[in-house]
Amino acid sequence: MMIKRSTFVRNLALGLGAAFAIAACGGSSGPSGSGGDGETGVLRVATEPAFPPFEFQAANGDLEGFDIDLMNAIGEEAGFEVQFESLPFDGIIPALQAGTVDAAISGMTITQERLQTVDFSRPYIKAGLAIAVKEDNTEIQSLEDLEGKRIAVQIGTTGADQAAEVPGAVISTFDSAPLALQELANGNVDAVINDAPVTLDAIASGNISGLKVVGELVTEEFYGIALPKDSDNTQIINDALATIIDNGTYSEIYRKWFGAAPPELPESAF
Repeated sequence: MMIKRSTFVRNLALGLGAAFAIAACGGSSGPSGSGGDGETGVLRVATEPAFPPFEFQAANGDLEGFDIDLMNAIGEEAGFEVQFESLPFDGIIPALQAGTVDAAISGMTITQERLQTVDFSRPYIKAGLAIAVKEDNTEIQSLEDLEGKRIAVQIGTTGADQAAEVPGAVISTFDSAPLALQELANGNVDAVINDAPVTLDAIASGNISGLKVVGELVTEEFYGIALPKDSDNTQIINDALATIIDNGTYSEIYRKWFGAAPPELPESAF
């Protein structure tokens, strides 16, 4: 069946069971990374601005999206200036490991594999993978139907990982989700496995026409803000995130981008 964006958002709001709990107060009053200088009050945050509605570049060159607004609100609450740095998605974790950025917000799913190399904040949104096909496709309805098919994915994502497990699939990788979806619209692949909110936004906005989402969500995932291992900024960000959830700022940002009340989320992804 085709999943409409409004239905997806409503299901998000109704289908999540655990409530956000407010994190305990503590930690310092500003970022410890700060580009190597804790006195500057600056946090360098990596993002790949090709993932609407979470992060994208507006016509005037400014960065916009749910993640951008959320990170700026966290920065304001924690008392530091956020400086965004645009990076390819598959270059974000290496940049965190190298210390060239202090944090990253880029629709990044919290996974056990990524937790081996970076730390994450508490979950800030629930997503999940969806399968997109052309509107006239009646053959593909589930992950099992993708066996032996041509699948487009964004490189370095959980969608790419999921596609790699499909028997006999011919996988094409792209630098961004919109490029993968455009490849589908052009008829060069049979399906795209990608984060559901991004796919639904691309279809609803009319930026990429002639596509639909089929079946149920392939996975249940949570996004988090990524940080270097053992970063003192993790607690600072968690405290600020808890505060803006409590004072309603998070709800305002969520309603702005998704047109619905925010869902309840767990404190931990696992």
